[in-house]
Amino acid sequence: MTQERNGREAWPPELTELLRKVDRLRRGGRYEEALARMRALTESYPRQVRVLLEMGMTLAIWGGQPAEALPWYERALELAPGHASGHLHRALALARLGRHAEAVADFDALAAGEFRKALVLYMRRAESLEVLGRDEDAERDWTRALDEDAGNPWLLHRRALARARLGRTREAVEDLTRALAAAEGEPVDAELLRDRGELRARLGDVEGARADFEAGRAALREGDPAELVEALRRGLGETA
Repeated sequence: MTQERNGREAWPPELTELLRKVDRLRRGGRYEEALARMRALTESYPRQVRVLLEMGMTLAIWGGQPAEALPWYERALELAPGHASGHLHRALALARLGRHAEAVADFDALAAGEFRKALVLYMRRAESLEVLGRDEDAERDWTRALDEDAGNPWLLHRRALARARLGRTREAVEDLTRALAAAEGEPVDAELLRDRGELRARLGDVEGARADFEAGRAALREGDPAELVEALRRGLGETA
């Protein structure tokens, strides 16, 4: 008889190598073969939480099918209600499907425990909170993410946008200035300059805004979106 621990079956040693083979197939671009193997494993090991999760991840991450992945995450969480990876991957799938309130509930469940990937949690929850219009909560999570990865330009940019929506314009400008400084040695980000220019203009700093719009136009690269090009052109006209 198979032994159980905490409501789950003991781990069969042979499963480790079987899942490694699936992962090699997925990473090698052989998705259909990987999926077929995972389906067979779920039939042979229907109460193994990791097998159920790997099935969901195969569908959601490698197959781009978050809706099809959700039932597998649900099955895993029925067997192990507090499973951190289960909550994380279900939350990510829900967010991709636009079900952000449900995604936030899963992220909250993770935050209430001892989830090791705090940066991922805060980033992804902040994105869902923004969609829900909860900018104060989103700003809080961008700040927590920055506590995990201080000085990250992308995180600073996202917090700046949240702060701008909250009317905290000067703090938003400070974040964008830090983001631009953090990217020193790399190509200048015209989007950061556009956003800082617009915020400086809002504060009445016409000279600073124009300098940002000029620098932004100079930093444009082939393939940059037309709306970015137009925003910089318009900004220069408004600060002339």
